[in-house]
Amino acid sequence: MSENIVSLLGDKADSLLKHECKTISKDLLHLPGPDFVDRIFAQTNRNQRVLNNLNWIYNTGRLAGTGYVSILPVDQGIEHSAGASFAKNPIYFDSENIVKLAIEGGCNSVASTFGVLASVSRKYAHKIPFLVKINHNELLTYPNQHKEILFGTVKDAYNLGAAAVGATIYFGSEDAAREIVEIAEAFALAHELGMATVLWCYLRNNAFNIKGDKDYHVSADLTGQANHLGTTIQADIIKQKLPENNGGFKALNTGSSSYGKLDERIYTELTSDNPIDLCRYQVANCYMGRAGLINSGGASGAHDFADAAFTAVVNKRAGGTGLISGRKAFQRPMAEGVKLLNTIQDVYLSKEITVA
Repeated sequence: MSENIVSLLGDKADSLLKHECKTISKDLLHLPGPDFVDRIFAQTNRNQRVLNNLNWIYNTGRLAGTGYVSILPVDQGIEHSAGASFAKNPIYFDSENIVKLAIEGGCNSVASTFGVLASVSRKYAHKIPFLVKINHNELLTYPNQHKEILFGTVKDAYNLGAAAVGATIYFGSEDAAREIVEIAEAFALAHELGMATVLWCYLRNNAFNIKGDKDYHVSADLTGQANHLGTTIQADIIKQKLPENNGGFKALNTGSSSYGKLDERIYTELTSDNPIDLCRYQVANCYMGRAGLINSGGASGAHDFADAAFTAVVNKRAGGTGLISGRKAFQRPMAEGVKLLNTIQDVYLSKEITVA
């Protein structure tokens, strides 16, 4: 096993690398592998062009042929504002450098906005699979709001050569019903045109962040249900934040409130406190891995390499499909960004890091 990965995991190495999952057995999962498209997607209603594009994604970059994916997402210019996102490294105001980083970093795909990918489509759309993020929450409306709106059409994505489209739904928000219907229709058209679909299954509701308790936007039970809704609208890949706690349904059902439905076995049999088991529950809600789970890399900070290695190990050992990491990679010099992406990929290339 790579000494670098063990070193990055630090005192968490043993609890992660030696963990044996006794909640949901790995034998029940549809695990990533070289034959994943043939074994899983060829049995579905996806047409041949979707299968071709999925196969292209799974067979690009350093992880080609493994069944795992490493995706560079750069839509933060809208989601977090361009200045706040690119001030650390202004070269990424130039859209071409986003695609260059994905290629140099050995990624399976580059995910970005209509504008970014359209601006360089004739030069790069045939060199690396484009994943067009079709909706965003913009931060210029005052006061800021949390509503995902379309910034273009599925046909626009098709015309610029996209292999896939992606979208966010804020599950749990007041706007969720509109977003679910809108994106379900968009994904149906994307599949008809031959593109794969990736859903950012995010939670958004101020009530989920309980002061003095926990932020249940990252609870295993709530994010797991968001994943289940995402697979229901036929997302091929589910993007989700790594779970940090559990018991969101229980916390929101205290006092006189009533929210959702739960079964205590979610907490006593299907999960534990180990982050791998919490992530395993997310995988289970992706039809036991039929839709690949990719966890997000999160914000850039002081320990990016260690955090990236941690997230990758948890995702892989849980039965996930890969990582989608942006800010940690592009908010630093390109050579360092490439190194960070390669560190993530090394986890998935390591034969010693197995599914728990």
